[in-house]
Amino acid sequence: MSSRPVPLIPPRLRALLARVPFLVAVVRFLRRGPLARDRNLLATLVVLALAIGLLAARVSTEWFSPSLLIPVTLVGGLQLRLRSLVKLLVGVVAALGYVALTLGAASIGLGLTVTMGFTAVLALLLARTRGKLGVQGLRGDAMLLELRDRLRSQGQLPPLPKDWGGKVVLKQAGGSSFGGDFLVSMRDGDVVEIALVDVSGKGVDAGTRALLLSGTFGGLLGSVDDFLPACNAYLHRQRGDEGFVTAVHVRLDLATGGYTITSAGHPPVVKFDAGTGSWQVASAKGVVLGVVPDLHCEPDSGTLRKGDALLLFTDGLIEQPGRDIDAGLDRLLGEAERLLPSGFRDGAKALVNAMASGHNDDCALVLIWRP
Repeated sequence: MSSRPVPLIPPRLRALLARVPFLVAVVRFLRRGPLARDRNLLATLVVLALAIGLLAARVSTEWFSPSLLIPVTLVGGLQLRLRSLVKLLVGVVAALGYVALTLGAASIGLGLTVTMGFTAVLALLLARTRGKLGVQGLRGDAMLLELRDRLRSQGQLPPLPKDWGGKVVLKQAGGSSFGGDFLVSMRDGDVVEIALVDVSGKGVDAGTRALLLSGTFGGLLGSVDDFLPACNAYLHRQRGDEGFVTAVHVRLDLATGGYTITSAGHPPVVKFDAGTGSWQVASAKGVVLGVVPDLHCEPDSGTLRKGDALLLFTDGLIEQPGRDIDAGLDRLLGEAERLLPSGFRDGAKALVNAMASGHNDDCALVLIWRP
């Protein structure tokens, strides 16, 4: 199942705004009108700042308070380039200085001075960040939202037949939308390929590299016969040491139930055997990706029959500070027994919540079963 990008304005709110012609005209003017250009917006804000200072000094500070310069500065920080913002701040300082000279320094006050200083610094930081990205306005946030939605779309399993079930649960550290764990998958006829990847680090720190690798690994999946060796060759060619990457790859035949598991430094896949009612740890193993030029994997294979399931997960699900990883794996297998009464689909998220409680790390779980 693929998820569509989340729009910045909800559909219902957009439909409501469309009924108000004035609001539609204002939005179009701000997005495509003359003020969308940096030079025109700078001139408008400078004139507005000077007008506020003049009216405050000559008319009334109650009607035209110098604090109105705060939103003017914020708009400049959100929309203007850094060089233009500096020019705007000069105009704002000139307006405040004129008010202080005309009415006295007491008309400005310490509170307004501190607030304006903080607002100016914040605006400069916003403009500097957008300048590095080469975008204007809030386009940078929109790009991040689009990247997040693309990553979530790739992290969905392809549509499966009625006699198969699948569930993916991703939980990023700190409630972030980005993290170091991601999933890429594809289906070609009766063959499904799934790769669960874990980038070192957690949360936003690992999210940027995960976004890059998800596109690369997604392009390799299904295009090469040896998926993990191809990923290893790509990472080994990259310059610099940006931490390790582990991955597990499963190729599953939906017609026969046959599967092959290859792993590169990743926690082992576990299989539920409906015949014995127990979870079994797969023997697939290999070296972490990007460490050696030629990756050698020891695969594991088998067959999923009626009632069987495969469970893939990242180390964030079983690692806990001060505890051995084998103890975490034993706890996971014990908690997995609770999947049977409620069913695999409903129990997958409960399993992640139970295992992830008490520590803050990226967690990912993929469950494939055959009802």
